[in-house]
Amino acid sequence: MSRYASTSDLSSIAARLRSAAHITIVTHAKPDGDAAGSVLALARALRAIGKSVDAFFTGVVEANIMALALPGEVLVAPAAMPSATTDLVVLVDTGAWSQVEPLHDFLRAMAGRVIGLDHHARGDEIASDRIVDPSLASATQLVVKLVDELGVPLVCPGASANFSIAEAVFTGLATDTGWFRFQSADAAVYALAARLLALGVDKIALYQRLEENWPATRLGMMARALSSLTFHQDGRVAMMCISLNDINAAGASSTDLAGFVNIPLAIGSIGMSIVLTEAESNLTRASFRSKPSLSKLPPIDVNAFAARFGGGGHVQAAGAKFRLPLDQARLEVERELLTLCSAPQ
Repeated sequence: MSRYASTSDLSSIAARLRSAAHITIVTHAKPDGDAAGSVLALARALRAIGKSVDAFFTGVVEANIMALALPGEVLVAPAAMPSATTDLVVLVDTGAWSQVEPLHDFLRAMAGRVIGLDHHARGDEIASDRIVDPSLASATQLVVKLVDELGVPLVCPGASANFSIAEAVFTGLATDTGWFRFQSADAAVYALAARLLALGVDKIALYQRLEENWPATRLGMMARALSSLTFHQDGRVAMMCISLNDINAAGASSTDLAGFVNIPLAIGSIGMSIVLTEAESNLTRASFRSKPSLSKLPPIDVNAFAARFGGGGHVQAAGAKFRLPLDQARLEVERELLTLCSAPQ
């Protein structure tokens, strides 16, 4: 990837948004809470100042994520695709071509008219004007700064905080910090959370909508995932491998797997958790998570580990994909684990 850094500032991007009539907002495939929250927060803010906005999620979208949006508020690509007649595109929570595959042709056709808002350390030259701030815990922290620059209230006076800009921002803030458990949940995160709660965001209802709203098939899928659990590098690393046969036998879908990678981190000795999921016969997706050890060692940098396979993310949360069958992808990961865990962390 090329050097990935900011090329613009909030006031310049706000000016471009104010001058555009029709704006399209997109994010990475299989959006998580931060991607979805960023799309929804910015779409709601721009609609509040009279802009025509097409907001898109991409790929497979969990039902819990869709529940964050009002009916008709977002479209899902590639079933629906953005229009090339739009004035301006905003790409949020990613800057990597590998994460926006269904939108490659559209984004290339829009070259020069793409704005980027991201908090990841690695990315590509998709957006000519972009703000990249890896110090932020969530992309919604960057979006809320832009919303403030636009002068839009996070909750309209007299309105409920449900399905507001504030709720969307809180969604990204909470989910990308593991509901405020990760090291990234610093003073700035808590200050923004306090601001949003003061505006009426119902954190309990939001948590239930996102984390306690799963179908019964999820438990069957969890049992199958745990049955594949193996330990590596003297118990420092846990790995689960989930095949298409597992998913089909449980009557589940890939959307039922969200958060499985965090389960092994409950074991005290585990510093890194990996889940490999067979998406197709020759496509395996990987999720990596880490945590600081109880001995005060820093967490394993899973962003750097994922980069070995062309992926990326954050120090404690990252992902990658392999154009390989599940068993071959597992061997690739195990081979790299030998070098990872032999080096000081």
